[in-house]
Order: sequence, then C-alpha cells, then structure tokens
Amino acid sequence: MRIRTTVLAALAALTLASASPAAPAAAASSDTPAADTGRPGDIVTSAPTAFRTLPGVPTATRAWHITYRSTTATGRPDVVSGTVVVPDDGTEGPRPLIAWGIGAVGLADGCAVSGRFPQGASIEAQLIDLALRRGWAVAVTDYEGLGTPDDHTYTVGRSEGQAVLDAARAAQRLPEAGLSPDAPVGIMGYSQGGQAAGWAAELHPSYAPELRVKGAVAGGVPADLPTTLDYNDGGAGAGLALMALAGQDSAFPALRLDSYLDDRGRGYVDFMKRNCVSLSTIAGLFQHRSEVTVWDPLADPVWQLALRASLLGTRSVDHPVYLYQGRLDELIPYRVGEALRDRWCARGVPVEWQDYPLGHVTTALTGIPTALGWMAGRLADEPTRGNCGA
Repeated sequence: MRIRTTVLAALAALTLASASPAAPAAAASSDTPAADTGRPGDIVTSAPTAFRTLPGVPTATRAWHITYRSTTATGRPDVVSGTVVVPDDGTEGPRPLIAWGIGAVGLADGCAVSGRFPQGASIEAQLIDLALRRGWAVAVTDYEGLGTPDDHTYTVGRSEGQAVLDAARAAQRLPEAGLSPDAPVGIMGYSQGGQAAGWAAELHPSYAPELRVKGAVAGGVPADLPTTLDYNDGGAGAGLALMALAGQDSAFPALRLDSYLDDRGRGYVDFMKRNCVSLSTIAGLFQHRSEVTVWDPLADPVWQLALRASLLGTRSVDHPVYLYQGRLDELIPYRVGEALRDRWCARGVPVEWQDYPLGHVTTALTGIPTALGWMAGRLADEPTRGNCGA
C-alpha cells in the first residue's frame, strides 16, 4: 500500500527539478521564428550561455542556447529550444555526443532547463556533468512548448522523442560546437526523460537514421501511461498525473480536457501552467481524478486512444538499450518497466535490464554511474548481448 510517507521521496525526486516558481525563460518569446522552412534539426537561433551545476560556480564547459526545428506529435513542423554543452578540455577532433532527455520540470516556460542551467538551478545538471566529465558533448532539449510558444506537450512520447533526436542533429549542425556528424551518439534520460529516450530509440531508424546512435539508456520510464496514471490516482504523483493529462491535451486539442474538469480541476491546471513541477506536485498531492473531474477522461475511448499512442515497446530498436527501474518506485509502477523490457526483448532488442530495491529518485541517483559506464562501452563499440534470456 502506498502511503503518505512516500511524499518526501517523491518531492525530492519530482523528477530532479527545481522547486522555484517559474521565472522568465531564456528565449521564451513569441518572436521565436516559425518552423515553416528548413529541415528537422536545423538551427533557428543560437547564443552563448553558461552551464552550471550550482549557483555562481562555473564549469569547464562551453555552452549555447539554441532553438531548432523539430516535429510535433501530429507531424507539423515546430521550433524547440535547448542547450548544447561541450567540455572545455582542450580535446581536438571528434567526440561522442549524448542526446539527453531531461526529467519533468513543469509546464511553465520558466521551468525550461535552458533557462535554469546558467543559474545553476537544475539538479539534473549534476548528472549531466558526469557525462561531460567523460569528454562527451551533451545536447539537452526543453521539449515542445517549454521555453517556446504554445503549451508543453508533457508525456507525449512521439513529440519528446523527435525533440531529442533533433537536438542531436542541431548540436552537430552548430558550427561553434565543433561536433562531427560522423561521431557516435548516445541517448539518455530518466523519468519523463526516460520516456523521451525510449521514443527517440524507437524512432531513430525512421526519423533520424543518419545519426550514428550506438545505444540508449532509459530509466524510470512511464512506458504505459494508462497504467501509470491509475497507479498515481490519489497518490503522491497525482499532480504529475494531472500534468500529463494537460500535456496530452496540448498535443491533441480535440481531447478537450476542459470539458472533463470541474472548476477545481481547471484551477489546478491553470496553476500548473504557471508553475514548476514541485509546486504543481504539492498542489495535487493525494487527490483523485474524481475530485477534479465531472467525467473521467480515462474512461473515454478517444482519450484511451491518445494515451495508448505513447505506449513504448511497439517498435523495434536498432541499437542496444540499457533499461533500469526501481522496485519501490512511488511514481512509475515496477511492472511498467518489466513489461517494456519484455516487449523490447520479444522484438529482438538487446536489452540490458537492471533493477534496484529503491524508489524513483534514489534509483536515478544510484543508477547513473552504471548507466554511464554501460554507455561508454557502446560508444567505444564494445559488444553487448543484453540479458533478455537471463
């Protein structure tokens, strides 16, 4: 039974994000150029920025805030923001590139990590720094509608995966970064970032086959949204679940989320669109969908179809995958991770599966060194068969 003692763990995790209210985002402007010309991954704007893991503490890196062309879940061109970070270590020549899917930060533009990195206000920057210390460049997407016009499509898998792949393309096309289009690429992410990484892995063969992807790491993955939303109904992640419904509605306006919400529910969603993940989660703690709706959207076949569209494991992956999950995860059911492993294994994907006797955030922190070590092997072209048969 999930009880209220999980709250502190959930709030510490809340997907590794800052608890601050939303501040103005870097480049969150209605003046961002429209995505009406060019290819996915083309740079629209770029400007030097800073990557910090703590406020006021510089890192040995060079960084650029970028906006770049990508594609929505419905196939329309759009513009997404992000950050490219390269170690300032004196290394000449090509270096590996990691396309990093960030964990949930919230729905407001000011929550975008591209605006948080210069402030040293992103906790996940400390994990990204571990990759930079290995000499790898990192491209971090803000995802669709976060730091750019329109609303954030939180938990919409196809949109997230395309934004991750296009961030890698954009990094390689940014002249100042000095990255080679022939360099090896890895994909990494946890929580929402794990969903994004999984979708990027599945979409790679059809959407961005020119990228030399060597492996993908995905942890704490909300691979099955209906199951995950039900798991969080009335729990510590109830606010995240409502954010997920708002994210789906942003991608697919025909879902008409407002028509399912009561006044209280509409007030919560409005609050969440103006704040970051920790405050949004506190606002929604332990509430049931029945307390904020006049009719449960998960009972509607149209909503069911939209949510199932983000199911992971329905396609094969053309490179190895490292998948990890906490057995005591308060936000993502352990069985969701196991089922994703089984679906990929059944499709012949070389999956390396690792679980931990831990919760959501503790698995993220404990698992990252092993995940980075696994990725180092893939970037070096070391063979792996996974452990699907174990």
